[in-house]
Amino acid sequence: MSLLRNTFTIGGLTLVSRVAGFVRDMLMANFVGAGLANDAFLIAWRLPNLFRALFSEGAFASAFVPMFNREIAREDGGLPAALVFAEQVLAILFPFLVVFTIVMMVATAPIVWAMTGGFPDGGPDKFALTVALTRITFPYLALISLVSLLGGILNSIDRFWVNAAAPILLNICMIIGLVFFRGHTPIETAYTQAISVTVSGVAQLAWLAWSCARAGTSLRFRRPRLNPQVRELLWMIWPAALGAGAVQFNQLISTSLAARFLPQGSVSYLYYADRLNQLPLGLIGIGVGTAMLPSLSRQIGSGNVSAANTTQNRAIELVLVLTLPATVALMLAATPIIRALLQHGVFGPADTIASAQALAAYSIGLPAYVLIKVLVPGFYARQDMKTPVRIALVAMLANLAMNLVLIWPLRHVGLALSTALSAWVNAGLLYWTLHKRGHFASDERLRHSTLKLTTATVAMGILLAFASPLVDSHMGRGLFERGLWLGGLMAAGMIVYFGGAIALGAFRPAEIKAQLSRRR
Repeated sequence: MSLLRNTFTIGGLTLVSRVAGFVRDMLMANFVGAGLANDAFLIAWRLPNLFRALFSEGAFASAFVPMFNREIAREDGGLPAALVFAEQVLAILFPFLVVFTIVMMVATAPIVWAMTGGFPDGGPDKFALTVALTRITFPYLALISLVSLLGGILNSIDRFWVNAAAPILLNICMIIGLVFFRGHTPIETAYTQAISVTVSGVAQLAWLAWSCARAGTSLRFRRPRLNPQVRELLWMIWPAALGAGAVQFNQLISTSLAARFLPQGSVSYLYYADRLNQLPLGLIGIGVGTAMLPSLSRQIGSGNVSAANTTQNRAIELVLVLTLPATVALMLAATPIIRALLQHGVFGPADTIASAQALAAYSIGLPAYVLIKVLVPGFYARQDMKTPVRIALVAMLANLAMNLVLIWPLRHVGLALSTALSAWVNAGLLYWTLHKRGHFASDERLRHSTLKLTTATVAMGILLAFASPLVDSHMGRGLFERGLWLGGLMAAGMIVYFGGAIALGAFRPAEIKAQLSRRR
């Protein structure tokens, strides 16, 4: 399948997952709100999400997929040899995850205290609740790490949709918990959410294991052995973990500062804003990056440098087509979007304004977040795991410095803005390094299309700037009317953007249609 077809396959399923995630967030806002219970749950969920980004999904896939594909491409290898390699990795990964999870659950209290300072705004009850919820959610890390191993195998044989569909189960489990098993108070409902997270990990692992069995790629347990291949993988994972976890680290820093120094609810405001900001990232950046890595690894491995450069140019062009309008829409229509989706139940107008301010700040970095997902595979495909780490560390330090400067005058908005600006530092350094090494050069088509897309985006922004206040005045009505007005605003913006882009020749619809139907 083509890069575009794979991207839309992953992006389409991610869209289903994100829509289900919004339903979940709407239920969270309605039943839990943005107070003590939700802040505690979000901190409890942040820890396994951080380690998931460090040790499983991002880092593991970035190191494992190129090595797995290298085994497939070897003349004396093929898929059977690659599966033996995967079994050897599983033999090391599984006992490590069990021990690590137990250690983290025992040491939960001091870790949560280090993150939050004991919640000066909520006191010992909030701290105790966060510790209890963290112990419930932490097994999710081990389960999702095994999911990442099986998903990397399926991605390597072009069954991207199976792994892309797995996160839908997380949202389904949490929705079921909120609808049918929620408690009578926000605290009881927070416990339900925590249990649902771990149950979803079991469901995702069962789904991937069943899919691997159907694809003939099931793994058997072996005795753990640190052979040269496994040693190489482990050596590659730790820098990839730091690189892949840069955004998570930045979010962790922001969450910790909000918990320590800002009023109760600030953690929730950042969460709801980030959830909306993550929608284009999930649909575009993760989809393109996941679909691109196997192809880029094979092209570079075979010495086809020109094809690899073309692949990255087209990937950047694709993400700009979709990311630029999303950025402007989230910046200029943040208030009506959040009011329409979340303002009901215990989530009030003040929560809407605070969350919308954070969303506008986060969205400034949206193109950078997506570009990072496209540029980093250019290093991983060459098995260079260290350079993205060094760059990520620079971006993390920049984020910390800006956090400490901006938190006092801008409060939670300053934390969101710092995260966005640090993403641009990361993306800029990645691009500059690839270009300096001769591993990437933007072609004429990319340069011209970028200028034309920017022009179309400005036209869309002018429309949204005038129309958003009008639409926001209708967001206090019923759910159907909210959806009608907000949908009309988004549709008008898309017509102006895509109409302008097509008129300017930024891309041709016939070319996109051909790409979607093309197979290698």
